Amino acid sequence: MDVGTRTIGLALSDPMGWTAQGMETYRRSGRMETDLEAITRLIEKHEVERVVAGLPLNMDGSRGPSAEMVEEFARRLEGRAGVPVATWDERLTTVSAQKMMIEADVSRKKRRQKVDRVAAVLILQGYLNWLSGLGGPNGHDG
Repeated sequence: MDVGTRTIGLALSDPMGWTAQGMETYRRSGRMETDLEAITRLIEKHEVERVVAGLPLNMDGSRGPSAEMVEEFARRLEGRAGVPVATWDERLTTVSAQKMMIEADVSRKKRRQKVDRVAAVLILQGYLNWLSGLGGPNGHDG
């Protein structure tokens, strides 16, 4: 998940846990409980065993208000959905997502619509790579 204040980009791994695919971008309701319930329903529908939430750390690695918001959302989602929720360092994933879409000649309007989903894919793929030993341990689990 790429958890933002207005939207949550979502991605799902294949059953083997090798690749991440974009799902959808959930538009937040403005009510935490409504958002948690909607994401919990998706977790149940797709039989998700673990959730990975991108943690927007500052460039120096410190936690700011955005990271605190994601950690609170992750904590509450874990309690509600009953599945572990790991956090993963997402520094520069949105920038990388934008760059990838620009290189693929995606229009500005479509980039705005898809950036959260693409960022969620990058977050999940980084986590999957780390789990399988293919990527560096730049993330933070839990």
